[in-house]
Amino acid sequence: MFKYLESLIRGTRTHAAITPPAGLLSFYWHFVRQTPWPYAAMLVTSLGVAMADMSIPVFIGKLVALMAAADRAAALTAQAPILLLMMLVVLVGRPLLQFADIAIRHNALMPGTTSLVRWQSHWHVVRQSWPFFQKDFAGRIANRVMQTAQSLRDSVMSAIRAVLYLSTYGILTLVLISDFDWRLTVPTLLWLTAYVVFLRYFVPRLRALARQSSEVRSKVMARVVDSYTNILTVKLFARVADEDAYVREVLDEHQLAIADHMRMTSRFMFTLQSLNALLLVSTATIGLNLWAQGLINASQVATALPLVWQITNMAGWVSFEIAGIFENIGAVQDGMESIAVPHTMTDEPDARPLKITQGEIHFEHVSFAYGESKPVFDDIDLVVRPGERIGLIGRSGAGKSTLVNLLLRFFDAGQGRITIDGQDIRHVTQESLRMRIGLVTQDTSLLHRSIADNIRYGRPQATQTEIEAAARKAQAHDFIMGLRDWNGREGYQAHVGERGVKLSGGQRQRVAIARVILKDAPVLLLDEATSALDSEIEASIQEQLIGLMDGKTVIAIAHRLSTIARLDRLIVLDQGKIVEQGTHSELLSRNGIYAALWQHQSGGFLAEALPDEADPVTSVPESTHSI
Repeated sequence: MFKYLESLIRGTRTHAAITPPAGLLSFYWHFVRQTPWPYAAMLVTSLGVAMADMSIPVFIGKLVALMAAADRAAALTAQAPILLLMMLVVLVGRPLLQFADIAIRHNALMPGTTSLVRWQSHWHVVRQSWPFFQKDFAGRIANRVMQTAQSLRDSVMSAIRAVLYLSTYGILTLVLISDFDWRLTVPTLLWLTAYVVFLRYFVPRLRALARQSSEVRSKVMARVVDSYTNILTVKLFARVADEDAYVREVLDEHQLAIADHMRMTSRFMFTLQSLNALLLVSTATIGLNLWAQGLINASQVATALPLVWQITNMAGWVSFEIAGIFENIGAVQDGMESIAVPHTMTDEPDARPLKITQGEIHFEHVSFAYGESKPVFDDIDLVVRPGERIGLIGRSGAGKSTLVNLLLRFFDAGQGRITIDGQDIRHVTQESLRMRIGLVTQDTSLLHRSIADNIRYGRPQATQTEIEAAARKAQAHDFIMGLRDWNGREGYQAHVGERGVKLSGGQRQRVAIARVILKDAPVLLLDEATSALDSEIEASIQEQLIGLMDGKTVIAIAHRLSTIARLDRLIVLDQGKIVEQGTHSELLSRNGIYAALWQHQSGGFLAEALPDEADPVTSVPESTHSI
């Protein structure tokens, strides 16, 4: 039975690619409507439990009436069927209903709906554009995806249980005791009125405080994860104390938010206990007065008092459930800020896969700016011929990496268009575009998986032999064979740690190069691809990269001009425009910006600034710069 219930909801099943709605109720309904039957079953079992609980005070009243009979033996004989029914309800019926209610909640809804909401939320978030992740902490986004699922599930389940239970029990209590004497219902009616006012006052305030607490908790998570993720930087700069202050600030804020929430909760509890005491005392007072006047009997008083006592016990539970509902609603609203966000940079409805036959890239009068800032490019027109290897040169901020990001369609050009073999990249699917472009960046991060998995990311169907061949070409095989991780896994099965922290920068870079070698895409982008390597390894890998470039269209960026001097054409960017282009020799002979940059390099690095009066030269000693 448990396996059957657990199989009712498959959280990771295929689902429609729909953006979760931004409205709160529609956001809830978006997920609830996908699993209606388990929720309906829970509603039925909760109703059954409420009615079974309702029968207990009735049974108590009947037992009091039975014991008041003059002829006890005759009374027992006459009431035997009723007594048997009472026993069956208490011993069999109520436990079975409670078991069914618990099983549906714990074995069907809790695991299934939690996985479903988390999976679909993650599925949607991971397909957001790159800029989406640049605007927030990864830790906070992950926390929202995880927390929203649990909060949404708990609030829906609590609403069904608490509201249904209270409604069923309250209505049946009023119907039953009004049959004894209408005056017995007066305390309950007044209590219910006061209870509604009580909830209207406290619940919105508790909800606001809960949301505030949830938001600050997300900030705490974000700052803690930020410190842990960048722990090497923290250690290198000896800034642990500053990180303490950074986290302490938001923890103090969180403590104040929790204190405000708990202060309101204490008032909530005291007010509720006072209301409950008034209900019980007033019902007992009216019941005793009616009994003294002979208007009702002792069994009816014995039935009414347990009914209202159960209401007072239930009121506390229902109140906390309702408070929990709104606390969870606050957490859901917080999570919606990351989840219920439409995708940007989406494929067009009729987008087709990119087909590369030659590999010609054309930036046609491209202009681009980040937001309202000054344009990075202004009417760039650049053709990269099939199989041509070009180098992009310019100071920091000249737009070299931005040009690469536009080609990968991480951003769309403000004006103009970019084509590959005549196909506008806005009209092809992004996955097909990026599958046909290999990229090695300066800041290489690896997945927290094995070396083999990281290299195989370039081509999932690759064999182990192909993986090792790519690693050898990237000068990575030897150090890989000497790896051993904390779980004793060795070589290509060793795990690299979060973002590859178990490897040195040069080792990470070589694994990344092996991954691109294995991918073997027709377009190759190198953004400071060898910056993390020592000179000996760099020289060796450069020879492999030259071989890797054969037959591919290549765009390379490097501050070390010597690393790209052998390319077919060099493009010099300055203030958003192409100011020079040509071969290394041609540009040196022109005595322009490139020649000045070449002259002012120190140790092969591009200087950030030039003197006002530069006296460029056309050659340098071979010992300083190798071409």
